[in-house]
Order: sequence, then C-alpha cells, then structure tokens
Amino acid sequence: MQPIHIVLLIVSYFSVLILIAYLTGKSANNQTFFKANNSSPWYLVAFGMIGASLSGVTFISVPGWVENQQMGYMQMVLGYILGYTIIGLILLPLYYKLNLTSIYTYLEERFGKLSYKTGASFFLISRTVGAAFRLFLVANVLQLILFDAYGIPFWVTVTITILLIWLYTFKGGIKTIVWTDTLQTLFMLIAVGVCIIAIKDALQIESLLSYVNENKLSKIFFFDDVKAGNYFWKQFFSGAFIAVVMTGLDQDMMQKNLTCRSLKDAQKNMFWFTLVLVIVNFFFLALGILLTDFATQNGIDAHKDQLFPTIAMSGKLGIAASLFFLLGLIAAAYSSADSALTSLTTSFSIDILEIDKKEDEAEKEKTRKKIHVLFSFILVITILIFKYFIADESVIAKIFQFAGYTYGPLLGLYAFGLFTKLKVKDKLVPYICILSPFLTFGISYYTKHNLDFDFGFFILILNGLLTFLGLLAIKTKHYA
Repeated sequence: MQPIHIVLLIVSYFSVLILIAYLTGKSANNQTFFKANNSSPWYLVAFGMIGASLSGVTFISVPGWVENQQMGYMQMVLGYILGYTIIGLILLPLYYKLNLTSIYTYLEERFGKLSYKTGASFFLISRTVGAAFRLFLVANVLQLILFDAYGIPFWVTVTITILLIWLYTFKGGIKTIVWTDTLQTLFMLIAVGVCIIAIKDALQIESLLSYVNENKLSKIFFFDDVKAGNYFWKQFFSGAFIAVVMTGLDQDMMQKNLTCRSLKDAQKNMFWFTLVLVIVNFFFLALGILLTDFATQNGIDAHKDQLFPTIAMSGKLGIAASLFFLLGLIAAAYSSADSALTSLTTSFSIDILEIDKKEDEAEKEKTRKKIHVLFSFILVITILIFKYFIADESVIAKIFQFAGYTYGPLLGLYAFGLFTKLKVKDKLVPYICILSPFLTFGISYYTKHNLDFDFGFFILILNGLLTFLGLLAIKTKHYA
C-alpha cells in the first residue's frame, strides 16, 4: 500500500466515527456522557465490548505469542469464563442496586472516603498506563507504515492519534462510544477473518481446524511444571481474577454495562460477550499458528509483536489483507482507547472532583470538558515516555504484569467489602494499598530468583490476598 492510500483510509474511517459522534451527541449533557441516559441496547454493548476487551494489543501481541507459548493463552481465556460469571452474578447486581455512575462510589459507602479515593486513584493510574500502552503500540505501527514516509516525528503521530479520539468523544461520551465500538469491533473481526483466509489460501490449507489441531504449536493445556508461569491452574485462576478486576472492577468496562436499561439486560450482555470473546480469542491464536508457519516457509524474520504487522503489510498476502489489517488495527486500538479516555474523565470528575454533588449543571459540564482535555494531554505525555522506556517484550505481557500490581489492591478492597462484614480504619487503607504491590514485587522476585518459582499472571491474586490480609489487620470491632 502507498502512504496516500493509508491516509485516505484513515480519513474515511474517522469521518464515519465523527458522523456517528455528531448524530449521538445532539443535546448531550453530563448524564449522556457518563451513562448514555441508561438507554443503550444490551446487544450493542455486548458486541462493542469485545473490541474494547481485545484492543490493538491483543490484535498484534496474541498471534505473536504462539511461537513461544503455543496456544497456552487459552488457559487464561477459559479462566475468563469464571471471572465474567462472578461479574454477572455478584458485581452487576450490586452496581445496579446502588445505581452507581462510578463503581468506586461503593468503596465510600462500605469503608469511607479515603478508601474510595484510594480505589479510584489506583484505577486512574492503571487505566492511564494501560491505555497508553495500547495506543503506543498502534502509534508505532502508524509511524512505521505511514508517518515516516512524510518525515512526521513520533510526537506528532501520537498527538494526532489522541486528538482524533477527543474529537468524536468530547460531546456524546459513552453514548457515542457504545455505537462507535460496535462498528470498530465489526471491522476488527472482519480483518481477522480476511487475514486468516488469505494465509489459509497461501499455505493451501484445506481444513483450517484440522490444520490447527494437528499443528505442533496447538498445545493448550500445561500441567507438567507447577513452577512454570504457564502451569494450567495458575493461568486459569489468573484469567478469572484478571477478568474480575480488569472488567468487573474497571470503570472503563463497567461504564458500558451500566448504560443498559436494566440489570437483566446487563447480565444478558455479559453472557453473550463472554461466549463470543472465547471464540474470538481462539481464532486469534489460530491466526498466530498460521502467521508463524507462513513466516517460516517464506523466510520472514519477524517475531512477537512484529510478526503480524510485518506479514500483513509485506504484500505477500495481497492488498486486501494489508488494507483490512490496518483497518482492524486502528479499530481495535481505538475501540479500547476511546472508552478509556471517557472512563478516566468520568472517574476523575465523579470520584476525585465529586462534580455530581454540585448543583450548577453548566459548571459541572464545563468542568467535565476540562478534565477530558486534561486526560487527553496526559495520554500523549505517557505514550511519549513509553517510547523511550518500554523493554523488548510483548506488550500484552507488560499490561497484565502492570495490572497485577495496580489492580491487586482493588481486588483486595472489593473482596473484603463483599465477603466480610468487617469495617476498617479508613485512614490506614491508602498505606495498605500502596504497601501491598511492593510486598508482592519482593515476594515474586525472591521466589523467581531463589526458588525458581514463577508466579506469572498469578501475581494479581497474590497482590489481592496481601491487600485483603492488610485490611484484616486494620479492622475495627464494628461491623458494616
């Protein structure tokens, strides 16, 4: 593809998103921005959440994982099923019962204001870094295949990337995102399908499922070494808890669910979302097998995050594969990033500034718009920092690794709140939540280097447990 073709694709794509933003943003107010006036059809929310869950990171990194990890990632995906069941049966009923805009409001009612602010702050840090990681990946690809050809520096690429998100979310917020995410998820899934078919034809494969099943990289279950990071039960329960914290305790993902008309609709959304997500992840791993074999047979030296982009944009699979790869990458990245920007704006506005407690509607809306601009700027700065500090490792592994440390305290807080009736000394909660990740890191480092035991993604559970025990240590004699 020529750079001008890519420019035309991007312009056309975002023209459609901005048109949707215009149609959904008419007469929008803060209630529209934060909760879409509780009028979102559940099936649109379910379909759009797939793209937001997968993101540009999954789009590129999961296929690149197969070469070294085989299909072991499915162990985590199976754990997601348990996690999403917990969300549907325990967390969603709680959120709807309390009629929450920000899910962290629960922590104030359960423990106190400092606990509430602590939980919201951990989310803000986690989601800012996570969204920046995802956008960093896409900005790098766009820089390589487009902006370098015009001599445009990376910081300009990043600024344009964030500006485009701001343009179609600043007015309608979550109401716009429910519709744009549906379109972006569709583009992403079509892209995966087109690329699978293109490689299948290139390798002259008759039956895709038979080819994947018989391939040496198709191993899913690993029970051999309990010390290994890919040991089944570690991966399975890590997947369950990652689903709980990165969806059920995440304002970004739950904000979409809370736009549904009723709890029943939100639970239907969660059920169908889970089913489709498992299937989609399987096809991403199958794509990884095809990409790895295609690279081997064609002498292409590309691995991990470079594998999919290198093959798709090489022209060896035809212009359609290159076109849909780029379209799918942009769609996957933006379906995650746009909701992240909106949820960050929501959480900071509601949880930190508490604008919902103010009476002047015009002032509340003005403040929300300023926060939206602020977080757009923060994302630009964070991505530029990652440009110089990110290590040579699959980006998805870094996101989950980081999430284990920042979402762990949220897991501990909610577990303690839901499964005990104890109260805690609210003023000590921030210290427990800050200390816990450091203890987790120390334990993980020691066991890996001295006992040859790798916690892997299980680090999240360890962190949550330490937070839970810390809260138990500062309990009071009173009950909730």
